[in-house]
Amino acid sequence: MRLSTLAPILFVLLWSTGFVGAKLGLPYAEPFTFLWVRMLLVVGLLAGLAGLVRSPWPKGWALNLHIGVSGLLLHAGYLGGVFFAISRGLPAGLSALIVGLQPILTAVLAQFLLRERVSGVQWAGLLLGFAGVGLVVGEKALSARLLSIEPSAFVAIVLALLCTTLGTLYQKRFAVQMPLVGGTVVQYIAASVGLFVMSLLFRETMQIHWTPPFVFALVWLVLVLSVGAILLLMYLIRHNSASAVASLFYLVPPATALEAYFLFGERLGGWALLGMGLAAVGVALVVRR
Repeated sequence: MRLSTLAPILFVLLWSTGFVGAKLGLPYAEPFTFLWVRMLLVVGLLAGLAGLVRSPWPKGWALNLHIGVSGLLLHAGYLGGVFFAISRGLPAGLSALIVGLQPILTAVLAQFLLRERVSGVQWAGLLLGFAGVGLVVGEKALSARLLSIEPSAFVAIVLALLCTTLGTLYQKRFAVQMPLVGGTVVQYIAASVGLFVMSLLFRETMQIHWTPPFVFALVWLVLVLSVGAILLLMYLIRHNSASAVASLFYLVPPATALEAYFLFGERLGGWALLGMGLAAVGVALVVRR
């Protein structure tokens, strides 16, 4: 099977585990501290990989600046917002629903910023996908104790949505030709600096409890998410339209729900199963040529 065919499937499967990793690791470390430590480990791994495969590095201050901005948006802004929101009591299901708005927001902005044409069929797919995502996480949303969620969690998750949307568009507009491995290293360096500054601004203690669950979550997030999934995301952004790449995020909440069912025993009702089917159809309509 060709990488162009396999990459979207792999990306959804890998990316969906990020919410599980956050749930496992956040009880043992503060959100921004957790993330900048993760970023530093990824920088070391990818820098070594870049040297091993003799990957070219981005040339020129302008390109490096664009890559750094996209890294701040895609990694520091998005992940920082999601992890902070979950640490302040927002359920992972609700987080997935809110950031699941990204494809529609991306499709709207891509028309103006990238001059990408979104057809009527694709609009139908975007709306159908959002409806499916809503059904998947609806049960959790109805059963969640919203009064126990800090208001800052909602602010953070909305900022995460804006950052991942703008980051995808910015990457497509200004840094699509960046060297894949070397450019991703630059992104993570910028993200690690941004997250460290955030940990200082929020006065985190930077204490980490190195329990087995935290170590497993950290290793998983570093190797599977920050290396495997992000390299796939950069590949997809380079070879597909922004709205088509964004539509893949519709499949993340259903995949996360399946993982939560097997790992944590969370029940999947009939509405959730129907939502998964709707999301899959919606993605198919958006990415069809």
